[in-house]
Amino acid sequence: MKVAGNLFKMRSSIKDDTVNYQLVLKDSVVEMNELIGKSLSLEFKNQINCISCGKKTAKSFAQGFCYNCFQTAPEVEECVLNPEKCRAHLGESRDQTWAEKHCLIPHYVYLAIASGIKVGVTRSTQIPTRWIDQGAWKAIIIAETPNRHIAGVIENYLKQHYSDKTNWRSMLKNVLANEIDIELEKEKALALLPAELQKYAKEDSTPLELVFPVDAFPTKPNSFTFDKEAKIEGTLKGIKGQYLMFDNDRVINIRRHNGYLVELDTED
Repeated sequence: MKVAGNLFKMRSSIKDDTVNYQLVLKDSVVEMNELIGKSLSLEFKNQINCISCGKKTAKSFAQGFCYNCFQTAPEVEECVLNPEKCRAHLGESRDQTWAEKHCLIPHYVYLAIASGIKVGVTRSTQIPTRWIDQGAWKAIIIAETPNRHIAGVIENYLKQHYSDKTNWRSMLKNVLANEIDIELEKEKALALLPAELQKYAKEDSTPLELVFPVDAFPTKPNSFTFDKEAKIEGTLKGIKGQYLMFDNDRVINIRRHNGYLVELDTED
């Protein structure tokens, strides 16, 4: 089977207690779980299209944008990476209509374990997608807020005590950190907050555990990028986060290559 198109981050859902992945190639959707254990290749066709405006771009910014859209699109506004700096609640944003649908809606602050424990923020509509994308095998909501700004303020407090980053190599090697009691960490995290922020605590939340479709994890993950090589091929050993894991410890971050025009070739 051969199919070509511009890459977008993989879609995910839960099916039979396991994360189910679909690779999106513009107008084509490929069921990826079915390809685990089979040979396949992804070949870059030397073209990148902006995932916002669609124009060709020589270089991708912020995982898929041309430079102009990187400077103007609401999807890459400052508060995407720094939610405490969101000003949509004050009526200030690149696109207030977009902000009303993405920033001025309920947000969750959460703790997740992918390699170690981390704190994060996401829209209420992005659970469990956000956790899947990060390769977290266990996560719990600790607070619910009416907008992105307040969630960011809570996260900022907790970043003094918890990392906000995932160690991708440890995540792909399946370092689970089983010794961490995530419900106890939730109690500790909430106790660290000042009283005016503790009122947003999500008392009734319980942990969610995720199982990823993997036959074998890499021992020493070796990251592949189309910016250096045009083609990756081999046996697909598993999928975790937004990574495809091949034999010989090679891995590729699909989201990193948003907008790249590629051809997927799989064994029949």
